Amino acid sequence: MYENFYGLSEKPFHIAPNPEYLYFSSKHKSALTYLEYGIREGAGFILLTGEIGTGKTTLIRYMLNRIEAAMEVAVIFNTNVTGDQLLELVLQEFDLKAIANNKTGNLEILYRYLIKKYARKERVLLIIDEAQNLRDDALEEVRMLSNLQTDDDLLLQIVLVGQPELKAKLKRPSLAQLAQRIAVNYHLSPLTKKETRLYIASRLEKAGGSPDIFTTDAVNEIFRVTNGIPRSVNLVCDSALVYAYGDGLKTIDQSIIERVVEDKGDIGLVGGEEQQVEEEACQAGGDGFAAEGDIPRLASLETGMQQLKMQVQWQVEELEKRAENYKDDLVRQLRQQLEVEKRKHEKMLIAFGHLKEKYNALYRLHDSGDKSIKKDAISRGPRKKRSWF
Repeated sequence: MYENFYGLSEKPFHIAPNPEYLYFSSKHKSALTYLEYGIREGAGFILLTGEIGTGKTTLIRYMLNRIEAAMEVAVIFNTNVTGDQLLELVLQEFDLKAIANNKTGNLEILYRYLIKKYARKERVLLIIDEAQNLRDDALEEVRMLSNLQTDDDLLLQIVLVGQPELKAKLKRPSLAQLAQRIAVNYHLSPLTKKETRLYIASRLEKAGGSPDIFTTDAVNEIFRVTNGIPRSVNLVCDSALVYAYGDGLKTIDQSIIERVVEDKGDIGLVGGEEQQVEEEACQAGGDGFAAEGDIPRLASLETGMQQLKMQVQWQVEELEKRAENYKDDLVRQLRQQLEVEKRKHEKMLIAFGHLKEKYNALYRLHDSGDKSIKKDAISRGPRKKRSWF
């Protein structure tokens, strides 16, 4: 609708994951590096987590376009299943015919398939998206799949992709065996303000448009209301283009973004959660209880608080990791300094030993000289006392 008006070849802010529009922020580059490293090195389990809309699925599709020709890949999106149903889905994705209600038989079918691929030196990869929805029995089934291996090599690599709840779920004692097998782990965080500006400009340029369509104030407001979540940025930017086109505006400023946010009523947006919680709390009844009509809004607030809690938890974990790394570096530096001081001390001891030997030799010479002087003094009579200093 607005493409020709802004000189665009297509809509730049699609909601559907499109690898061609993937913007490589520093986080996305790191995530891709971890993923490719884990696959190249044959790591058993690879874990990729991130908030809703941060680009996990887009990143996975980009990676698949680069490796799919060299590997046999199956991708599972439907994760609201039991363990047995999950195994049947895996067989279907590999174009294998599953036996209904026969777990043992299905495992045998999968094992024979993997052995055949291994004999041909062909690698097999299973990607499970939205893995946070997997039940415990399904996650246990995933762990059991990792037992399909030879004496030296894994027959099946598995990538688990999901929201932060997945990582929290894997911390349960009942899933400790699965968590211990995760060799590569990366959490994809939202964009910074600078990255949000570059993300919007990149999308516009790929669609043949100008990156200056959105003013700096507009981009700052987009970051504030979306918290740097790419999917939310897409929603706001697409709506802003529609609004501006309707008003015949070639440039989108902050006022357009504010209108979009006001009309959307924060639907699909995740920024400003702390402010939203405070405002909703102030609007509650004077007795501290919400009215019946406020229940959906309270549920939304609870979801926002849970997301905020998860973000804080991840930040604490990152700080703990940095503190541990700093501690290790400090200990290593202190040990190196101790070794240097130890070598200096040893050199000083050796030098002191040599000095002591010279002193003892001089002392013996001096002592022998005193005796000869005393004998001479007896023969000559009283003599003025000699001072050595």
